[in-house]
Amino acid sequence: MAPRFRIAPRFSSLSHSQPQKLNSPIKTAIEQQCIMVHSSIQSRQISKAQSLILRMIRRSGVSRTEVVNSIICIGNDSNSSNSTCDSALDLLIRTYVQSRKLREATEVFRLLKLKRISVSVNACNSLLAGLVRNGWVGVVREVYREIVELGVDLNVYSLNIMINALCKDGRLKEVNKFMEEMEKKGILPDNISYNTLIDAYCRNGEMEMGLELMAVMREKGFRPDSVPYNAILNGFCKIGKIERARELFGEMLELSLAPNTSTFNILMGFYCKNGDSDNATKVFDEMLECGLKPDKVSFNNVINLFAKKGDMKRALTYFREMKNFGLSPDNVIYTMIIHGFYKVGAVSEAIKMRDEMVTNGILPDIVTYNTILNGLCKEKRLTDAHKLFDEMVKRGISPDFCTFTTLIHGYCKTGDLETARNLFDKMLELKLKPDIVTYNTLIDGMCREGDINKASDLWEDMCTRDISPNYITYSILIDSYCEKGKIDQAFLYLKEMVEKCISPNIFTYNSIIKGYCKSGSTKKAKDFLQNMRKDKVRPNKITYNTTIHGFIKEEKIQEAFEMLNQMEGEGIMPDIVTYNSLIKGFCETGRMQEANWVLKRMGLNGTRPDKSTYEALIDGFVTTGNMKEALKLHDEMLQKGLVHDDKF
Repeated sequence: MAPRFRIAPRFSSLSHSQPQKLNSPIKTAIEQQCIMVHSSIQSRQISKAQSLILRMIRRSGVSRTEVVNSIICIGNDSNSSNSTCDSALDLLIRTYVQSRKLREATEVFRLLKLKRISVSVNACNSLLAGLVRNGWVGVVREVYREIVELGVDLNVYSLNIMINALCKDGRLKEVNKFMEEMEKKGILPDNISYNTLIDAYCRNGEMEMGLELMAVMREKGFRPDSVPYNAILNGFCKIGKIERARELFGEMLELSLAPNTSTFNILMGFYCKNGDSDNATKVFDEMLECGLKPDKVSFNNVINLFAKKGDMKRALTYFREMKNFGLSPDNVIYTMIIHGFYKVGAVSEAIKMRDEMVTNGILPDIVTYNTILNGLCKEKRLTDAHKLFDEMVKRGISPDFCTFTTLIHGYCKTGDLETARNLFDKMLELKLKPDIVTYNTLIDGMCREGDINKASDLWEDMCTRDISPNYITYSILIDSYCEKGKIDQAFLYLKEMVEKCISPNIFTYNSIIKGYCKSGSTKKAKDFLQNMRKDKVRPNKITYNTTIHGFIKEEKIQEAFEMLNQMEGEGIMPDIVTYNSLIKGFCETGRMQEANWVLKRMGLNGTRPDKSTYEALIDGFVTTGNMKEALKLHDEMLQKGLVHDDKF
């Protein structure tokens, strides 16, 4: 039999092209395996042949050139048919692709092209599809051009792979031109071609284009199934056009096109995302009425919805119902339930659910542990949180930055800054990069404890790590300096904040006003309040209460009263804090008539006096010698169940 491959004389080097004859009777291990590959293919044992190839390509020190040349040489040397050698080379490319060795697969293809050896369309499609799956879209286009140059007879699978590649690369406008070129070659698009293109347009938010393509499909004799409909439905739901989605759903039913579970999941997902439990459960029930079985996505949607709402009774109903459909909850669904219990403060129920999860052989992952840790820290159960942290590490689950930030936040809230700082140092030891949330938590903890110097050190450390402070970081430090009456230092941070185009918020402005009032400059606080309006930041109740309290401290009662009128004029209703500040101010200066007038105004606005209100008035009447009125208020106070610290 003539040799399978006749190579042009110019390819004289084995490393480039020409496979040499194996004159030595002692064959290398790689050659022995190639013989076995050929033999397996001839006896139609393709799985065995692929296993041999897999073993061959995994051998260290074996180059692609050596493998290719060995397969060709054995084919030329033996009685193997042309098809056997073709199959071996095709199998080599496909094995590389399946092993995710795409560079090697591409190299083999190019070696064969260099040797002018044709590659089957199946192997070419396998290579193209592998490159697309891996996101190597640029390489796909290069390899496709080389496949065309090699003269491979492409088919509809090649067309669909390249449509997918163009769509993934965002080159939607090039797809039509490409389809036209393929049609000239006699390769016509099929349902998959149009479905891929419709899905790409919908992911790009162009649902109307998707609808136009469905019309084209019908013109060409195709009957769109649920796949393109679901893509367009999903697109409309993503941009909030639920009415448009429902219309399309109705069209499906009119065309006797049965929606599938995915169709219902898309609609259900929209309602769940928007917290619409009535419509979400309605869609779930419609799915059951259509004889469809809900899947994990269906249950995931409704369980997450009710867990987030804190309706654990309904969340558990769906959770238990999963078993009726042959489904078992995974760690994602268990974590949702656990999070829901912590949200409503049912810590013991959350722990029970964690235990049930482990009993059922579902080990908590990092997300589950972080959820439980967050719940325990919110409940200030730091001892339990630390035990859980140790358990997590023992089970081989590496804590992430979220784990450490949660624990740091918990310890900062309880004032245990030493443990919080130790956790921060441990985090850095493990090469975990803290983020702005971690730093804000620690800076806030230091400021709350009054250690502004350590807070400043953390600020510097954060900046050296190229982590930019945000409006929360600035607000924490501004508030801390204002709390200490260091208004000039606070303004330096405010100036820097504005220079970095970070807009101060109401919290920041209220901190500055508090700083002015604490340093005895309430008039400046009032002026700053006017500047808030210029910056289009509307003062709130805290803004006015702070300013009113500042004027009262400075015994400027009239100015405080003017602020009350201004506050009400802006539609901001005073609260018990506002009224008590004014009453206390009038009482301390012996202006009991004005104090009583504020009390009446307070009642007209529907605000009930509390213990502080009565104590201020009683003390005021005692100081002015009106014991009769003081005793009357004292009795009234006791009748309302409020106990006064008697001083008379």
